[in-house]
This record gives sequence, structure tokens and C-alpha cells, in this order.
Amino acid sequence: MSQHRVTLDWTRSGEDFSYAAYDRSHTWTSEGGVVVPASAAPAFKGRAERMNPEEALVGALSSCHMLTLLALCSRDGLVVDRYQDDAVAFMERAEDKKLWVARVVLRPRVTFAPGKGVDAAALAVLHHRAHEECFVARSVKTQVVVEPQA
Repeated sequence: MSQHRVTLDWTRSGEDFSYAAYDRSHTWTSEGGVVVPASAAPAFKGRAERMNPEEALVGALSSCHMLTLLALCSRDGLVVDRYQDDAVAFMERAEDKKLWVARVVLRPRVTFAPGKGVDAAALAVLHHRAHEECFVARSVKTQVVVEPQA
């Protein structure tokens, strides 16, 4: 169907390549030329001012859910004025003692145009449909929980 490419670039910046010393800073460049400064998470000796893989995963899941929900609303004649999400990932140790992103909680808040919205029950159905159709959520084994906010 489609392909999506990102070019990652990292170069050693110092002489010391011990685990505690090497710089984790790198870049992701999209096909369209968008450059994202990236690093490891601060808990893993990365830089907080750069995007880390865990945040990128949360962002991808949140963004995909939103884009899917907007498409569903548009097709159903519902007009969305604003969409906000306070998404969070929870890293845990698996049975094999290795870390993984075990759960991502999305907390979307949808504001509809006056007279163009739905009640809470219908919105819950829309979120369920969006989650079921979000191809990023369908691609990960991480549990993705959607907790719509009023």
C-alpha cells in the first residue's frame, strides 16, 4: 500500500565510548525533510530536550488515534473544532525481566462545533471505532487504553 521512511543519523562525538559517556543524540529525517532531534530518554542517559523513542511511540499512537477519529467524524458529518490529548506510556519489566512499553493511555478531549457534536455514549463509540481502525495501534503489542476526557 505505502511505505514510510525515516533516515536516522548518529555520529560518535567523543573519544570515550563507555556506556556512561557516549552521546545518544541523533536525528530522524523524514522523506519530506523534517528533521527531529532525538536521543535516549533521560533515564537512559539521553537528553530531555530531544525526542526519545518512547515519546515518539506515544506520539505516534496519539496522533494516529486522533487522525482516525477526525476521519470518522468528518465522514459522519460531525465537525470537530479541537482535539487535545494527554497521552502517557508506562514502561515495565516483562516476565523475562526486560523493559518494554507495556501500556499507553490516551486521554483525548474532543471539542465539537456548536450543534455539531455527539453525546458521551456516541463519542465513546467513535473512540472505540478509531482505536479499532488506528493502524499504529493495530501494529503494536502494547496495550493501548483510550480514556476520553470531558
